[in-house]
Amino acid sequence: MKTGLKLVFITLPLAAIGVGVLAYIISSSQPPARLATAERASAVRVISAQTRSVTPEITGFGIVAPERSFEAIAEVGGRIDYVNPGLRDGQILPVGDVLFRLSPADFNLAIAQAKANIRAAEAKLAELDVSEQNQLNALDIEREALAVKTSDLARAEALFTAGTTAQGTRDVTRAAHLAQRQKVQGIESTLALFPTQRAVQTEQIAVYQASLATAELNMARSEITLPFAARVASHSIEAGQYLKAGQTAAILDGIDRAEVDVQLSMESFRALVRLGQTTPPALLLDPAKMTQALHHIGLNAQVRLRLGTDVVAWPATVDRISDGINQQSGTIGVVVVVENAYGKTGPDARPPLTKGMFVEVILSTAPMQGVVLPRSALRDGKIFVADADNRLRSVSASPLFEQGEIAVFTDAVAEGSRVVIAPPVPVIDGQLLDPHPDDAIMSRLMGKGVPQ
Repeated sequence: MKTGLKLVFITLPLAAIGVGVLAYIISSSQPPARLATAERASAVRVISAQTRSVTPEITGFGIVAPERSFEAIAEVGGRIDYVNPGLRDGQILPVGDVLFRLSPADFNLAIAQAKANIRAAEAKLAELDVSEQNQLNALDIEREALAVKTSDLARAEALFTAGTTAQGTRDVTRAAHLAQRQKVQGIESTLALFPTQRAVQTEQIAVYQASLATAELNMARSEITLPFAARVASHSIEAGQYLKAGQTAAILDGIDRAEVDVQLSMESFRALVRLGQTTPPALLLDPAKMTQALHHIGLNAQVRLRLGTDVVAWPATVDRISDGINQQSGTIGVVVVVENAYGKTGPDARPPLTKGMFVEVILSTAPMQGVVLPRSALRDGKIFVADADNRLRSVSASPLFEQGEIAVFTDAVAEGSRVVIAPPVPVIDGQLLDPHPDDAIMSRLMGKGVPQ
């Protein structure tokens, strides 16, 4: 069959039948349903803003050291005659205990020699008194003799003038008079030296008395006693050993008080101090002034030692700021003091707070009231809340302080507001929300050691 005939008698009738069937289906079918467009709500977690009491605190770490140590340094040399039996590393000795004693033989000899020198000098001084009295008596006699010689000379001069005596006789009488005058002058010169000799001897006695005092002081220094209760850190002496002056015999650490130099972030510590006092912030930039201000702020401190699953705590006192800023870490040192570091006994006795322990120190101020929220709820200075119509609203807020995973607000966030923990992305102010309360998150955050 030719192609034209096939097109006319087969293809076109089939196409016409298909078009007719399609037209019938379309004309007899129902039109599609029209759906109205609706706003879609974003599911979010929300918490109810509540006012709580939170204690601002910061945590640092440090090494325990005794507040005071005693170095038993020999002030005098000598052979050791006695050593305290308790002078052993780690042993605790009470106040007033004798640590060691040097042999007293050399010191007794020095004392005896000084006393003998004093007695000899005092005898010499007494001898000067007797000699002076003898010279005074001799001076009286010689002056009487001089008076006689003076009379003889006057008579000889008168006779020589009258021409009744020879010149030789007069010269002999004058020579005798001059000799007697010389005797009197010699005795007077001797007497003039007695005050100086007595002063010299008095000073010599003072020198000998100083030697005696030194010898007695050395005798006292030969025995070293403990000025406070302490624990022996090290010792290097035994009985019979010769100890040189200036040699360290033992080192002991006081047990009454221990201190910890806690390294803290300058920013965190400054923020904590500002929460606890009203001094202008500029004052707190000076470490010396910070030390003075610490005693008026009322910071609380607690020293903690972790022993496995147990935590041992000691109450402490903030004492002072350390001598400078750590150049490597940029932290500031705060020294806290623990009283009676060795004293607690009984069933709940604590281990002694000994030198070298690595401990945790918590500094805190008085509790503060405020709305407590997760720290993650604050984004770029804003808090997002769900309003009464479940619409997303942003509120500008600045926390009073941030601590761990929480932030505390005293304004901007109203009590009872529904705070969105994690707003949808992108954030569109006014968008519809599907809020789901999640108050368990606050219970978890507040249970992480943040005081309520």
